[in-house]
Amino acid sequence: MKASRCDICGKGPQFGNLVSHAHNLSKHHQYPNVHRIRANIKGASRFVRVCTRCLRSGKIVKAV
Repeated sequence: MKASRCDICGKGPQFGNLVSHAHNLSKHHQYPNVHRIRANIKGASRFVRVCTRCLRSGKIVKAV
């Protein structure tokens, strides 16, 4: 799934199981919080998909 992957760090969906009290298992997906933003990359502004962790840590700079 391309749309749920960060262009900076590569973080993508994680898969696992939901476990009930009776230990019944059902498939579960967790998707990263990815936003489409306009950013300055190599002097040009481009639209990129960036997770909020990369935005918060300053790995990417938003274009004005």
